[in-house]
Amino acid sequence: MSTHGWHADASEALRVSEGFRLADVDPHGTPGYDGDKLRGHQDLATRVHDLDELQERLWAASRAGKTQDAVLLVLQAMDSAGKGGIVRHVVGGVDPQGIELAAFKAPTEEERAQDFLWRVEKRLPSPGYIGVFDRSHYEDVLIGKVRSLADAAEIERRYDAINEFEARVAASGTRIVKVMLHISPDEQKERLMERLDRPDKHWKYNPGDVDERMLWPAYMDAYQTVFDRTSTDAAPWHVVPANRKWYARLAVQELLLAALQDIDPQWPAADFDVAAEKARLAAS
Repeated sequence: MSTHGWHADASEALRVSEGFRLADVDPHGTPGYDGDKLRGHQDLATRVHDLDELQERLWAASRAGKTQDAVLLVLQAMDSAGKGGIVRHVVGGVDPQGIELAAFKAPTEEERAQDFLWRVEKRLPSPGYIGVFDRSHYEDVLIGKVRSLADAAEIERRYDAINEFEARVAASGTRIVKVMLHISPDEQKERLMERLDRPDKHWKYNPGDVDERMLWPAYMDAYQTVFDRTSTDAAPWHVVPANRKWYARLAVQELLLAALQDIDPQWPAADFDVAAEKARLAAS
């Protein structure tokens, strides 16, 4: 067993590969991880320091012109699956100046007049940043498909357009980490009921969430098609069981760490004489 409770590489344990079936994933599972909730919280706190240092190294290297690399975390899920918790407890553990967050809502009239990827392209992370998409271009082949917001031919076109887009983004030096947080309908019902039971959570409740729940099987089918059509070598999907919030956060943290470790950013060397500056400072 590893020093962090992971007995398998999280990227491999959670990656969507050939033959993957969403229906076979246990939303309550903890694939690749041996620890319990307490250990999970401890590992999350420990590893956030590793994530913070790697992010700072990436930021520093980019500011010095030493790298064009970036990371893009794409978060997709049914409502209440925990996207906000990932942003707060995982991404929120690093320096906010190195984060670019985009929360995609229903497209505006201007955005609807353009191709569906137009607004997404504008929010890609700059070199040195970790970009986070809270929902993304995948809404256009999820709710777009389930709610028939586009015809079947257009939905089909979008899968290929997404693959071409992501291949180009990956080739530019951005590591794409695509995550679907997978909860069960029963778990979602509990979380939505909690929002209704607590006045401090009412602001998070959307009556439309119940309407979407009624279409759960259609959404699961739409996600399966997304995985079949858009989990590529350049931008693979990862399905993270999310009934246990602590596990979901830990798993996404590991996926981000793997992406940053793959980049392996280095502290930029000083472009001045360190010894001479020490002498000048001492004499000042």
